[in-house]
Amino acid sequence: MAALEIRGTALHLAEADLLAVPVFGDEVRARRGAVAALDGPLGGHLRRAVAAESFAARAESTLLLHTLGRLGAARLLLVGMGPRRDGGALEALRAAAGVAARAAGKAGARTLAVAVPDGLGLAAAVRATGEGALLGAYRFDRYLTKRKPRVERVRLVVPRGAERGPGLREEARLAEVVAAATCWARDLVNEPPAACTPSALARAAGALARESGLRCQVRGPRQIAALGMGMFQGVTRGSAEEPRLVKVSWVPKGAGARRRPVVLVGKAITFDSGGLSLKPTESMVAMNTDMAGAAAVVGAMRVVAFLRPPFPVHAVFGACENMPGGRAYKPSDVLRAANGKTVQVTNTDAEGRLVLGDVLSWAARMRPAALVDVATLTGACVVALGQTTAAAMGADGPVVDGIVEAARRSGEDVWRLPLTASLREQLESPVADLKNTGERWGGAITAALFLREFTGDAPWAHLDIAGPSHTAKERGYWAKGGTGVPLRTLVEFVRGWKG
Repeated sequence: MAALEIRGTALHLAEADLLAVPVFGDEVRARRGAVAALDGPLGGHLRRAVAAESFAARAESTLLLHTLGRLGAARLLLVGMGPRRDGGALEALRAAAGVAARAAGKAGARTLAVAVPDGLGLAAAVRATGEGALLGAYRFDRYLTKRKPRVERVRLVVPRGAERGPGLREEARLAEVVAAATCWARDLVNEPPAACTPSALARAAGALARESGLRCQVRGPRQIAALGMGMFQGVTRGSAEEPRLVKVSWVPKGAGARRRPVVLVGKAITFDSGGLSLKPTESMVAMNTDMAGAAAVVGAMRVVAFLRPPFPVHAVFGACENMPGGRAYKPSDVLRAANGKTVQVTNTDAEGRLVLGDVLSWAARMRPAALVDVATLTGACVVALGQTTAAAMGADGPVVDGIVEAARRSGEDVWRLPLTASLREQLESPVADLKNTGERWGGAITAALFLREFTGDAPWAHLDIAGPSHTAKERGYWAKGGTGVPLRTLVEFVRGWKG
């Protein structure tokens, strides 16, 4: 990941291969702010280029100029943030910084300077700019034999003297930690399934824990069986890869260790073929990303270790593959869950909720003050909310409310869906306590209602990230592939949790 630093200097003196200036539409129209400040040193060429290219600073639009030695930077990039809106300005800035970093990488720039705009609160703007630029510079090229140069250094440019302002260094450091954790999660999601097996995912979690000063416990097949996790065992039967049950923990010293914990649960199907309810090939290609929930919750623990909250935080996941085979679990099988409930299998491609149900039951025994699960759970959620929005569900209360508010602060797009009680009847089975799928309609909600059967009395929220967990095209600070969503939401949730 690129190094991040803050520089206090006039914009026209900022030294870099490329200087990026995020601008709102009103700044361009009124020819004020950074546009006006740079037009003079450029002898009016910036103003004329804006007019000639009809640059209106629409969101993520760009205008690139060579400065011909008139600025400290070799090239200047204006990046549009769209209209100035209350509540969305920091996310627009984060996206613009990401666009700038991607443009810098494609141009072969090794040093990128990004102007931190005025009027958004300098400390918050520094963090948003830093996160956006570092995430935008991300590239998964581990398996390419020819790799393009990377952006090596990102400089956040603030007015001279402002670099010593209160909280700026801390916010920049937090931006670095959050971006590094997100890139770690993205790397895991982008790995091919032969490289990111259940045991490999468990080892990655253990390595992160050791590096961050966290505790990590890994359980194998015998311990999973001893915990009575019949649904988890059923899903993993068809695979040659052994399952793993992993717990990564932050526990403060002193009285804080006795407080009720926040527990984050991630779905960790390292490859989902659909099992005997086999997926078509085109639907299987991206199924290495079906462990994105686990990557996000464990990645968030890297930031938790940095934040050192005064209460315990645990991230847990049950990792396995869902494969066909002679020992695979079958449609019409009845599995017994860790909490004693029986479940009739009607579709082996609805495996994530089975594993999550057992892991949630185990997590609920930890008496959490807040229990949050994150899962690439349903295509129905993508139909409802699209590719860039996650769904939040759960009973009214501080956990769901906290998740929605945390998403707003983080800039990640989360929309709350109802837990419609009347849909629960879709899960009724004539031969077991419930079945693992309902009808087509309301599929994201019935999946959440299934999970609720295993949360006990824990205050619980569910995040379905099937849409935004990965992307097929570049957007803002998202590169193609894994996005790391909703790691930043989880971080903000822990930061804001009072318990």
